[in-house]
Amino acid sequence: MSEILEGLTGRTVIVGSGLAGLMTALTLAPEPTVIVTRALIGAETSSAWAQGGIAASMGKDDSAALHLADTLAAGDGLCDATVAARIVAEAPAAIAALERAGVEFDRNDAGELSLGLEAAHSLRRIVHSKGDGSGAAIVRVLAEAVARTPSITVLEGYQAQRLLLDDHRVAGLLCLTDKGSVVLRSSRIVLATGGIGGLFEATTNPVGNFGQGIALAARAGALLADMEFVQFHPTALDSCRRPLALVSEAVRGEGALLVNESGERFMAEVEGAELAPRDVVARAISAEIARGGRVFLDARDALGNRFATRFPIIEALCREAGVDPASDPIPVRPAVHYHMGGVATDENGRSSVPGLWVVGEAASTGLHGANRLASNSLLEAAVMGMRAAGDLAGADAGAARLPHRLPEMVAPDPMPVRPIVSRHLGVLRNAGAIQGAIAALLPLYESDGPASDPALVALLIAVFASLRTESRGAHARTDFPLKLQYAQRRVMNLSDALDIARSVIPYSIARSA
Repeated sequence: MSEILEGLTGRTVIVGSGLAGLMTALTLAPEPTVIVTRALIGAETSSAWAQGGIAASMGKDDSAALHLADTLAAGDGLCDATVAARIVAEAPAAIAALERAGVEFDRNDAGELSLGLEAAHSLRRIVHSKGDGSGAAIVRVLAEAVARTPSITVLEGYQAQRLLLDDHRVAGLLCLTDKGSVVLRSSRIVLATGGIGGLFEATTNPVGNFGQGIALAARAGALLADMEFVQFHPTALDSCRRPLALVSEAVRGEGALLVNESGERFMAEVEGAELAPRDVVARAISAEIARGGRVFLDARDALGNRFATRFPIIEALCREAGVDPASDPIPVRPAVHYHMGGVATDENGRSSVPGLWVVGEAASTGLHGANRLASNSLLEAAVMGMRAAGDLAGADAGAARLPHRLPEMVAPDPMPVRPIVSRHLGVLRNAGAIQGAIAALLPLYESDGPASDPALVALLIAVFASLRTESRGAHARTDFPLKLQYAQRRVMNLSDALDIARSVIPYSIARSA
C-alpha cells in the first residue's frame, strides 16, 4: 500500500537535484515546490562532476552569433537553430542569475571573467568556478540557496518510479523509499534526472544515472527525440576507477597533446587537431585502441608544474591512479559522457504529456543536435530551468485524480544491461550489433523486473540507432560511414519504438541460426 503525502498535494514536483532542477526550484520561489532526489541534494549528479564550466559569450570579441555558429557546427546539421539561438542568447543572463545566487566565477587580476577554451569553440568563452571544479562549486552554492528557501521542500532518498496519469494528463508521482512506496499528488511535474551513463560500463557519469527520467516519460507516452546520439568524451582517465574520472577538454584547450604509445601525435593532421569536435577525437582514439595501442594526453610541455594550479581536481585524480601529470603522460580512453537525445520538449521544457516538463540532460530541446558543443550542457540546464519555471508559473495547477490501482515497484538495477549496451552500442556501431542489442534488451524490458527501466532506455537508443543509416555526429556506423545529404531529427513514442523492436527480433534470430 502506497502512502499519499497529502501535506504536499498540489505543489510542483521537481525530480532531480542537479543544476537544472535546482535552478527550476529557485526560480519558482516563493511558489511552493518539492524536490525529489535519489541521493542527498546535489549529490550523484553529473552537474556536480562537471569540470569545464558554462559556455557563454562574455568576452569582448565574442557574441551570441559566434557562439551559435560553433553550436550549430558541432551539432552536425541536427540542431534546432531557433531553439539554439534563444538558449545561447540567454547565456549572459544565466551567468548573472547564478552570480546573484552566490556563485563566484573565476576572474583575472583586472576583475574580468577568466574564460577558458574548449574543443570546437572558436574563442575563449568557458566561464568557470574554482578552476576545474565548476560543477561542484555551482551545485554547492545552489543547494545552500535551496536550503535557505522556505518554499522548497526537499525529499532525499526518494527514487521516482512512475508518473501517474489521469486521462493522459499528469496526476502524480510514485516513488520508492527504504520504507516503502509513497505518492506525491501533483498536476505539474518537472523531470531533471540527468543522463544515461550508468547504462555503460565505461562512463564519467554517476553510475546510478541510467535515464530514469526518460523511462518515466516514455511509459507515460511522451515523445522522444534523437535517442541514438550518445556522446563519448574522448579523454576519460584510463584506470581501474568506476566511474572513470574525466580529464576535461580544457586541458587540451591549454595545449596538451594526444599521443599514442609510440609518442606519435595522431591528431596532428586532423582539422582542429586535439580540439576537433568530440566525436572526431573519440573515434580517432578508439581506432588507436582497437589496433591494440594506447593513448595518452601529454601536458608536460604545455602545463608542466602549473597543472596542479590550473586543474587541481584532475591532478588529484591522476595521482590517485599513480600518474603525475606534470611529468607523466596521462593514459586516456573514450567513455560515455553525455546524451544528446531524450524527451522531446519545446523551448520552455514542455513535453507532449500535459503537466510534464523536462529540463537538462533528460530533455532533447534541439540545442545539441548530433553532438553537444563542450560546456553547452550546464548552459542548457541553467537556461531551461529558468525557462521552465517561467512557463510553470502560468500553468494550470488544477487537481487531477490518481488511478485506483498503483503498480508494485522494485528498485531498478542497470547491471544486467551494461554488458549488452557496452558491447553493441559503443563508439562504433553496425546493423548486426544494433540488432543484437535489440534482441537482448527487449526480453529484459518485458520482464518488468529490476532491469526493466534501464533496458527500456537502452532499447530506445538501439531502435533509434537502427533507423539512422548514416554516420553523423556522435552516431558512427561502420556499415554506413557516410553522411546523408539531408539531416533529419527523429521523434517517436515508446509504442512505435516497441513495434520496430519486435519487427527486428525474427530477423535477428534468423541471422544467428
